[in-house]
Amino acid sequence: MTSQQPPLWRRALAELIGTCLLVAVVVGSGIAAQQLSPNDVGLQLLENSTATALGLTVLILVFGPVSGAHFNPVVSAADWFLGRRHGTGLNLTELGTYAVAQVAGAIGGSVLANVMFDLGTSISTKDRTTPGHLVAEAVATAGLILLIFSLARTNRGLLAAPAVGAYIGAAYWFTSSTSFANPAVTIGRIFTDTFAGIAPVSVPGFILAQIAGAALGLSLLLALFPAAGSAADDVVVPHPAKETA
Repeated sequence: MTSQQPPLWRRALAELIGTCLLVAVVVGSGIAAQQLSPNDVGLQLLENSTATALGLTVLILVFGPVSGAHFNPVVSAADWFLGRRHGTGLNLTELGTYAVAQVAGAIGGSVLANVMFDLGTSISTKDRTTPGHLVAEAVATAGLILLIFSLARTNRGLLAAPAVGAYIGAAYWFTSSTSFANPAVTIGRIFTDTFAGIAPVSVPGFILAQIAGAALGLSLLLALFPAAGSAADDVVVPHPAKETA
């Protein structure tokens, strides 16, 4: 990113808080769904996915103008990869800072959700590793990368908030894994043994599938939009031309 962007500490803070609140929405709505609909898993998923889609849309609108509202290491890595030939997007230092902030925020989000519902923080025991789940994570992540960067390349970045929220809400249902599509969120969800949790043993497979999905999404993006890297500064939401107060 250029010097016209907000300073890195401010962007990192936005990524930390935004990812924290995103995971708090995912985990908290999952806990509420379990409590409100204890005998209906389908209704639990509907409640969880609706809250996540709406919450993600709002968070992108709030934090997008500061940091781009990546909230996701594979989005940040794709931003770096695409922008490096055009002098746009994140540099390696910014990428590392974003990733650390995102993971820390995600862990904090699980802890926050547990506290709000008077639950102790404990490691999840929900094993999610199946071949179908791993394929689903690759598909979900590929679609997310293609969506975000194609919007930026075609000057439709202002649609990112509702579009990404809608995509994740839909992917809850069309993927068997319920579309984590985010290594930071995956790590964060280790720290809650509730509806949205994931056991540590499942995490490496999920993250590898997400990385593979990101690579697939980038390949499709470059096939369809060869100059996508020129718009890396507009991911996820177009940034202001000058630093804001």
